[in-house]
Amino acid sequence: MTHSNRAARWGAAVLAGGLALSLGACSAGGGGGSDESAGLTVMIGSSGDAETTAVTDAVNAWGADNDTAVDVVAASDLTQQLGQGFSGGNPPDLFYMSWDQFQTYASNRYLEPYAQDAGNADAFYPALRDAFSYDDQFYCEPKDFSTLGLIINTDLWAAAGLTDADVPTDWASLESAAQKLTANGVTGLSFGPEYARIGTFMNQAGGSLLSEDGTTVTADTSENVAGLTEVKTLLADGVLKFPADLDSGWSGEAFGKGAAAMVIEGPWINGALAADYPDVKYTVAELPAGPGGTSTFTFSNCWGIPAGSTTAEQAESLVSALTSDEQQLAFSDAFGVIPSTESGAAEYATKYPENAAFVSGNDYAVSPVAFAGAATVITDFNSALEGLATGDPEAILADLQTNLQDALDTANAK
Repeated sequence: MTHSNRAARWGAAVLAGGLALSLGACSAGGGGGSDESAGLTVMIGSSGDAETTAVTDAVNAWGADNDTAVDVVAASDLTQQLGQGFSGGNPPDLFYMSWDQFQTYASNRYLEPYAQDAGNADAFYPALRDAFSYDDQFYCEPKDFSTLGLIINTDLWAAAGLTDADVPTDWASLESAAQKLTANGVTGLSFGPEYARIGTFMNQAGGSLLSEDGTTVTADTSENVAGLTEVKTLLADGVLKFPADLDSGWSGEAFGKGAAAMVIEGPWINGALAADYPDVKYTVAELPAGPGGTSTFTFSNCWGIPAGSTTAEQAESLVSALTSDEQQLAFSDAFGVIPSTESGAAEYATKYPENAAFVSGNDYAVSPVAFAGAATVITDFNSALEGLATGDPEAILADLQTNLQDALDTANAK
């Protein structure tokens, strides 16, 4: 397919999934990918120099072994640059595809569903396979993952007279610990007023935003109301404050400054604390269970390949190298990510026992709702959650039910 035909098929810029993606508004497909004679282009959204260097070195090693030139592009704005590549009919041959954009790309058939038949397809955590599946087909191999855990300041913990036996395992013990830690200008608990944090309480209460088959929105159930009510109770008791109320941009900052003794965050907090608050001592526990059991969220990127790409075979070979346990553990050493394979993550947990709780969480983790069109609705939900302290959980969820069902109906009508 010629470049001009590809560009015509990808079409004009549209708003998809609440994100400004320059994706085609007309027919799907596109035979994308760079000119095979020019080698491969790999586009990543890097967390910094350590990640860029590690990925570049790994890609170049594969390129040397396979006599293929590979250009790694560290995008300054991955969403925008990836969208521009697709709309221009020349997407990169391989790229980071985030969990929150995957459904939009897959539903419009912009991705090659190569992972289903990959030799290591069964090596990945089921939750990650689910995150990157569409219409029951596993599309792209996850490159790593993060889950949420309970981060505890061990000095403040000891000063409050708490011991290892007091580490929260359920909502009651979370409330108790937060109350004891709230003193002398310190708030017991903090996390962002957003679905990506508060949604874990809804799940722990036994709720979810979608039915098991993904066809119906279930936002206004009694279980979800119980989850929001628990968070509202913590706010009312003064043992939970959102980061902005602690003069912080995010809960990691509140934790680093000593304004919050516990926060709900992912393994990315390790690097942030090491860089900005190296003297803070902390431990990581799994999130406490609610009346419906244990739950946390998992976040990931997969290695995406454009649908119909002429370089798909080479790209799949590169993905196989990048997702091997050996290479993923090398990435762990370089920039702290957790391997996406169960065997690789087990070795990681042994090597980095301080992060074992993040790994254990993926055994029961679920992905946040991210179907095409959901992002705009979730943004509005997040705005409502900012006022949860004085808001009505039932009313907030009733609005979410209506708006999210409308978005799902639109997505399913494609």
